[in-house]
Amino acid sequence: MEAEASIFETSEMMANLLGSTQLLPETWKLCSIANTTAPESFVMDHVRSTGFIAFSGIQSLDGSESYPDDLVSPVSVHDGLFSTLDRHAGGEEEPVKVHAGLLKLFFSVFDDPNFQTRMQALVEKSRSVILTGHSTGGTTASLMALILLSVLENVPSPPQVLCITFGSPLLGNESLSKAILRHRWSGSFCHVVMKHDIVPRLLFAPLAFLNTQLLCLLQLWRLAIASPHFGQPAVPASDPQKAQLLCFVLGHAEARANATEQTQNGLFWPFGNYFFYSEEGAVCVDSAVAVINLLHLMLATATATSCINDHLKYAECTADVSLQFMRKKDFMQGNLPKSSYEAGIALALESSSLLGQESIARSARDCLRMVRQMGLTPNLSSAKLAIDLAKITPNRAQIEWYKARCDQSEDQMGYYDSFKRNRASKREAHVNICRIKLAVFWDRIIAMIDNNELPYDFNKRGKFVNAAHFYQLLVEPLDIANYYRSGKHQKEGHYLQNGRERRHEIFNKWWREREGNGEQHTKRSKFASLTQDSLFWARVEEARETLKMVRSESNSMKLVELWESIGEFEWYAQKLIESKEVSVDVLAKNSSYSLWVEELEDLKAKLQQLPPQFPGFSHGEAIPRSG
Repeated sequence: MEAEASIFETSEMMANLLGSTQLLPETWKLCSIANTTAPESFVMDHVRSTGFIAFSGIQSLDGSESYPDDLVSPVSVHDGLFSTLDRHAGGEEEPVKVHAGLLKLFFSVFDDPNFQTRMQALVEKSRSVILTGHSTGGTTASLMALILLSVLENVPSPPQVLCITFGSPLLGNESLSKAILRHRWSGSFCHVVMKHDIVPRLLFAPLAFLNTQLLCLLQLWRLAIASPHFGQPAVPASDPQKAQLLCFVLGHAEARANATEQTQNGLFWPFGNYFFYSEEGAVCVDSAVAVINLLHLMLATATATSCINDHLKYAECTADVSLQFMRKKDFMQGNLPKSSYEAGIALALESSSLLGQESIARSARDCLRMVRQMGLTPNLSSAKLAIDLAKITPNRAQIEWYKARCDQSEDQMGYYDSFKRNRASKREAHVNICRIKLAVFWDRIIAMIDNNELPYDFNKRGKFVNAAHFYQLLVEPLDIANYYRSGKHQKEGHYLQNGRERRHEIFNKWWREREGNGEQHTKRSKFASLTQDSLFWARVEEARETLKMVRSESNSMKLVELWESIGEFEWYAQKLIESKEVSVDVLAKNSSYSLWVEELEDLKAKLQQLPPQFPGFSHGEAIPRSG
């Protein structure tokens, strides 16, 4: 029987967290403090093991300037800080870009040495970090969360990061949304949106046409937010002014909801989870397409007054959510849904308060059904992959058999060198087919993760983490051998810098995160079945080239650098061998590593016999001594 589709599998967890805890009221309380009293545009707090950072929503660009809504690359603005976001993007994909004005606003806070000092201290003593902000403070919180997630990506047992925004504008383009999905960070973002709040929809429209009017409105909001009587506009905007703004933004929101995929480039996109609140309840959605449609459909029921005032009513939202979460929904008085999926759709529509307006309710229902995940749910997709893993295992077994035969071969080369040197043989051709089949299988898994088709915790499931790690240790040496035997290093550079496939970097990350759980490493009594550094042979290839360069280099300064590089690899390799972290094929008599060691010792012996007029070489200042 075909499994029911689910669009609520990940966002459901976020909704349960927010609805069943006091997280929303607590974070909004800090937002209010930041808006009304924070002289430094942010406030920090630490409760038990959790650090809180709230950013003010009243900070603004210079009011004398037009309000910029162009997109810029954050990597180009600050080299290295956001570089993780562009990593592994497809060649045809647009670079990650964010709103220029909001990025400028973020750096006005981030570049403050006082903020960085306090931020670092807070993160170091926290097991989890929650960032929050209202209005433009929400975009500052989102950018700060992206930096934290990037920095903590390679830290063992890092603190958990969660970003909750209230009435935040859109921040970046579709590439940003895809990058967050690729890194599995969507669950770290939740954007709370009041039903009619116009601010989360503003960037659907070209704001250059509304600069004067919008700046007046933003100033009005800032006065209201900073007021002790938070939530009440200090100076009411005129009804024609509000109606004109609503009509303009709603028109562009509708056009955006109806846009084709080809016309979406260069436009702002949502990311993470969106928690839509209305007087009837709340609905949490994590599909960008559904978010865009709901932003339009809910705004279509707004009035000129509600679209402005809803931006100041998040205190009401946070106070009511927990009570609404406990309210039981009763379908028995109407038509009983035919399936749990239809029940989810009905609950979402009821919570969005769109049921009373038939034409809009029909569009909202179609929107939710349109983005249903076709085929299996993420958990069932994961279960099917387990079966596929068993089917692909014979290919891995063939490579294991090949390695064992090479280890016992009379040529004493090991499987790396046998595969590299015997490209035309039938046996190596069969092994190469197995290598390619395994690569296709694991690349399919990476693509499913990128498309959010697998459970949020897939990368922590032991069956696949262990299988990916074993695959990497066994097969990446063959990937390296294929790279060098095909001469790619001569055109594209060495494997370490330019040849490694993305899957291997991802599997490294999975394994590091697993090892960060306090796992103890026991001392080996015999050599490993597989060399524990899957990049070992790539390092050997670079060391071989460095040794060749030493033989032809005449510049003494460059010679020192080359010998330092050789010394570092020699020390590293010896450390692996002493701890028995290498397989026996590394020490095979005719392996690339063993031949490199012989060449190195031979070169050292010859250079130590140089005449006395070269004391720097004979006493090891530029060349290490043997032994």
